[in-house]
Amino acid sequence: MTKNIPRALTIAGSDSGGGAGIQADLKTFAALGVYGMSALTAITAQNTVGVQGVVELPASFVGLQIDAVLTDIGADAVKTGMLSNSEIIAVIAAKMQEYRVENLVVDPVMVAKSGDPLLRPEARQALIERLIPLVTVLTPNLQEASVLSGLELDSLVAMKEAARAIQRLGARNVVVKGGHLADSPQSIDVLYDGHDFTEFAAPRLATKNTHGTGCTFASAIAAGLAKGQSVQEAVGAAKAYLNAVLRASVNLRLGQGHGPLNHFALTHT
Repeated sequence: MTKNIPRALTIAGSDSGGGAGIQADLKTFAALGVYGMSALTAITAQNTVGVQGVVELPASFVGLQIDAVLTDIGADAVKTGMLSNSEIIAVIAAKMQEYRVENLVVDPVMVAKSGDPLLRPEARQALIERLIPLVTVLTPNLQEASVLSGLELDSLVAMKEAARAIQRLGARNVVVKGGHLADSPQSIDVLYDGHDFTEFAAPRLATKNTHGTGCTFASAIAAGLAKGQSVQEAVGAAKAYLNAVLRASVNLRLGQGHGPLNHFALTHT
């Protein structure tokens, strides 16, 4: 008997330290029972301390990887992470339209946890004009939401205003992540679907092992959509999964900086 398995494609950069990027995406897909595929946009020399180097792949080769996956295996959801430049963004947008991708989750990665830039400033407009109008779920953190909305985000009210502004750029759903909101005992993410707000809260954890949280969250949402969940269900499940693996990562001793998550914690209990 043939058994169908949900399929998800990640289009992102490689993290040689294994904590973020393609590596975190594929670990998340596997942990959540989804068959993961990848199209690399860049290769980074990276660890828990920072990014030591970046080599961007030609946009045409990014497109060729997407073609290879979607003409053969197909995908029930696609997630993007580090996109580097406007040429790569243009190719990805064209491919999403060509293959009529219905579930597109975009993590608008601009800066690494270490502060190193991962998206050229000139590419921001391409992201806004070419890719965001195709998005099912957009997952900016506070810094990225501030750039996209032009607003200063220092409260839950401001997060909701930013979500409204960003949703008007064309994304069907926007999740503004509040993990970096100062003086809050909880990590609150706000989902806006163009009509209503839904808040997803979890206790804030005291840990430096947060490398790859954004990649993991967006990939978990894509995994949920690939499995047929609604956007609200997928975001809620992703929040629960991220909180669980964060808890399991508190005592990990990997690297000297922002350590990675324990993506398979739930499968090993």
